[in-house]
Amino acid sequence: MNKTTIDIFLDKLKEDSIKYKQLETIQYTISEKKNFIRSLMNIRIPKNISNELLHLQDKYLQDELAAKGIVTLSDIPTIKEQFNNNFSFAEKISLWQGDITRLKVGAIVNAANSQMLGCFIPCHSCIDNAIHSAAGMQLREECNNIMNYKKTQYGKTYKEPTGTAILTKGYNLPCDYIIHTVGPICFTKLNDTLCKDLQNCYENVLKCCIKNHIKSVAFCCISTGEFRFPNDKAAEIAWKSVTRFLATHNHYMERIIFNVFKDSDREIYEHILKNCCI
Repeated sequence: MNKTTIDIFLDKLKEDSIKYKQLETIQYTISEKKNFIRSLMNIRIPKNISNELLHLQDKYLQDELAAKGIVTLSDIPTIKEQFNNNFSFAEKISLWQGDITRLKVGAIVNAANSQMLGCFIPCHSCIDNAIHSAAGMQLREECNNIMNYKKTQYGKTYKEPTGTAILTKGYNLPCDYIIHTVGPICFTKLNDTLCKDLQNCYENVLKCCIKNHIKSVAFCCISTGEFRFPNDKAAEIAWKSVTRFLATHNHYMERIIFNVFKDSDREIYEHILKNCCI
């Protein structure tokens, strides 16, 4: 990605913005320009995207992806290979730490909010923001079309319920699809209802995979970030939900990946995987 291309895309994004149209960015460093590009994409409300802007965005995001590097299934060991596990389904499950937007799989899972439009906070650290930023502005458009349709069915105040699974295209991501699920929010003390809601997230994502002939899926750590679900309990629910699914639908899936970003989450999953017995 050269500076000229970044500047052209940034200028077009500013033209598309009413508030930041006149902002001077010549003095910005390359890193600052990239952050501003992401910020403008994050705050952009759903509206028509010109072909020129779309072309510049797609070129920019594809160059960014190439710089990060694409990770394929063959790059990710199964837990049988990684931990020498010999229990059932060990060849179907993987633990991988890294940026989920690099994964070339059937689908990645996005921990969405009930508005289903992505995160509007500029450069926020949540996975919803990361996925929308890497996929491109088309993703928010598709999500908005889905929500507008649902509002015609259920009313203007409709919000996506906890535990459902919504399928969209992957756009500039290397994955084919994104499956969006709204995880439970743990405001205070954990209870059985919240645990069941999180279980529904995993089960409905896997059902969505079957319905749409998706053979590989990467789960993020649903609800453990901004939604404050305890990480260890969330991992336990994720593991039990996936292995329960494989016990009856083993032939449907080629690979299910537990994707973690933090070292603490990796350690939690490693403990489960090294001590599991099915």
